[in-house]
Order: sequence, then C-alpha cells, then structure tokens
Amino acid sequence: MGTKENTSEEIDLGQLFKLVGDGINRLFLFIGAIFKGIFHSVILFLQFLRKHFLKFVIAAIIGLFIGWYFDATSEPIFRSSMIVEPNFNSTQQLYNNIEFYNELAREEDYNNLAAALKVSNKKAETIKSIMIEAFTDENQKLKQFSDFVGTLDSTSRANLSYKEYLNNFNNIQARFHKINIEALDPEVAKTCQNAIVRSITSNDYFQLQKVTNDMNLKLNDSIVRNQLIEIDSLKLFYKKIKLLEVQKEEKSSRTSINLSSENQQLDQSEIVLLKQTKSLSNEIFEINERKADTRHIINVISDFPFRGALIKDFFKQKKVVLPILFIGLTFLVLVVLSLNSYLKKYNA
Repeated sequence: MGTKENTSEEIDLGQLFKLVGDGINRLFLFIGAIFKGIFHSVILFLQFLRKHFLKFVIAAIIGLFIGWYFDATSEPIFRSSMIVEPNFNSTQQLYNNIEFYNELAREEDYNNLAAALKVSNKKAETIKSIMIEAFTDENQKLKQFSDFVGTLDSTSRANLSYKEYLNNFNNIQARFHKINIEALDPEVAKTCQNAIVRSITSNDYFQLQKVTNDMNLKLNDSIVRNQLIEIDSLKLFYKKIKLLEVQKEEKSSRTSINLSSENQQLDQSEIVLLKQTKSLSNEIFEINERKADTRHIINVISDFPFRGALIKDFFKQKKVVLPILFIGLTFLVLVVLSLNSYLKKYNA
C-alpha cells in the first residue's frame, strides 16, 4: 500500500510541475508575441517612412520656404514683461482685468482697449496679446508653505503635507506675477503700465483695505515701542536697586560682594527683560517689513522696459511651424490613402 501511495503522490507532483511549466511557457510565449508585434509594427512604420521619404522632404521644403516668406514679410512682434506683487487679495481682480484686456485685443475691439489702457487707438491696434502668469519657484513655494503652516493650529499643521499643499496651489496664490504684452509697437507696453496698475489701486475696496492695514501697523508699532520704553525703565530701576545693594554691602565692611538671593532674582529679571527686548525689536523689524511690502496696493517689482524685446521663440517662427505642419498633413494623407488601398484589397 505504501508503494502505491508514493507512486500516486509522484504522479500528482509530476502533473503539478507539468502544469506550472506549461503556464510559464505560455506566459513567455505571450510576452514574446507582444514584443514581436511591437517590433513588426516598428518595421512597418519604418518601411512606410522609407517608401514616402521623398514626399516628406518635399513637404518640409515647401513649408520652409512658405514659412520663411511669411517671417520675412510679416511685421516683427515685441514682448515686454512687468513683474508685480499684488496686496490685499487683489490678485484675482488683476487676473480678471488682464483677461479682459486680452479678450479685447483678441476680438480687435481697439476702441474699448484704448479706453481701458488710456492709450490712443493707433497704439491699441498694435497690441496682439496681454497675458499674466505666476512668477514663482520652489523656494518661494516653500516659504509660502511655511508662512501658511504658521497660521494653522497644531492639529491642522500635523495633517498637512507639502505635497498636499502643492496639489492645491494655483497661480492666484503665488506672491509674484508676470504680465506680458506682445505688440507690434515695442514701446506701447510702457505707456500701458500706469493704467494697468491704477485699475487696481483705484478700487475703493482695496483702498479701504490699505488704510485699515496702515492703521493697524501704526498702532502695533506704537504699542511695541511703548513696551520697549517700559522695559528700558524697568532695567534702569533694577540697576538702581543693585547699586543700592552694593552700597549697603560696602557699608557693612565686606571685602567681596556676594550676591544675595534678591540680587540673583534681579539678575534673572534682567535676563528676562533682555530676551523681551530682543523679541520686541524683532517684532519692530517685522512691522517695518510689512510696512514696506504693503506700501502700495500693487508693488511693481520690475517695470515694463522702455522698449520691448523682439520675439524670437523657436516654435513661434513660421519657418519652423509650417514645415512641421506640412509634414504632419502629408503623413495624415498618406496614411488615409494606404488605409483606403488596404480596404479595397480586403474587400476583394
């Protein structure tokens, strides 16, 4: 009986190994078929390119000449950039205004565009686009994240990660923003700068926010400085007390000055006052920085230049774009023709 059972187990194990082996073989055959299909498709694609290579070259040359002609005959476009720092939650309004200006330029509504930007109609007609984008980097995002975390309670701070913060980060939250004007007139951007800024600074709501902010900073500054004066008075008071203690000990004919428990308490109090002085001084520095940062509703970090730079973006040149477009169209037409030929043969 034992021999039969062993033989049965050996047969079962053999069948199991055979099934496993067959499964592995089928898996490798499946993977091999995939790679073979990919390789076959690549070869067919290369054969297609080889067969129609001359057509693609001709399409590229035609596109190059046409693009070169358009580039040579079209008027040059100049780009000017201004970097700003909006305050008092005015960023959204700034984006809305820039989008409005750009829409007017896109629709060629030069009368309203000229009125909005306080320029002549002739100047407005040269404007091709007005765009705005966030001007930020990783360091600025980290600083903003640190400042934001500082406003949260301990529970929210523990549950918020930098990655989650970045996932919810958008252009409106950036500290700095770049306004780009593309125009035929290289000097038109400079004439538009005041109108763009005043469209925000003239807003009654933002003006009220600025006045309130200035009052709060002034009040806070006054409180902190009064606290410093009081601390200075306390330090003078402690010095007088220590001086009296020294004089008292000298009258007692002591050869050395031993600090009493009261003197030790006075020294500790002076150390506390010094720490408070440093803390209040740092607070004054922060107040001064906030005063500088919020001096205007919109801080102009970098003005529009007096003359814009000629746009030479590689993929904006027609002698680059048109050859790519012509090659793409040629490829599409040849694919459609090849598919049509295949369908005819398949139906036959």
